[in-house]
Amino acid sequence: MTSFFQFESDFVDSLRCIPMQVRMKLDTCGVKLKLTHWHQFTQQERQALVEMPGTTPAESDAYRQYLQELVVNHTGQPASELPIEPNPAWIDSTQIPASVQEKAGEVGVSLTVQQWAALTPAQRFALIKLSRPSHENKNFLPALNEFELI
Repeated sequence: MTSFFQFESDFVDSLRCIPMQVRMKLDTCGVKLKLTHWHQFTQQERQALVEMPGTTPAESDAYRQYLQELVVNHTGQPASELPIEPNPAWIDSTQIPASVQEKAGEVGVSLTVQQWAALTPAQRFALIKLSRPSHENKNFLPALNEFELI
């Protein structure tokens, strides 16, 4: 996946923020990359992280190794590692996470399981990330629009 979501259009040219496709790879490989780390990477390194595959176990391992090498080269220490969810919520097309339903309700949208199932895993991942209380949620409504959920 090397395409970006429309709601990311304000920063993808510069890659000043970590795009959703990279965030998904981070969750898949179990690395907690801070924005401060991301900002230390060169444009070419950021682009490589966008373009590298990270869906199979072997790809995720290679992604984690490359990423940790980058972080160590720039900071002297590896990034924190997180447990890898064996059954991530974005893969489950049969159940809408409560955080997504709650956030959708806040903007007056009621999602159905059929709508959730019709989304790609990347779209479900984005909605999950954008619905978390600790995340800046300004892109949740634009994502709902982009994914034709309203």
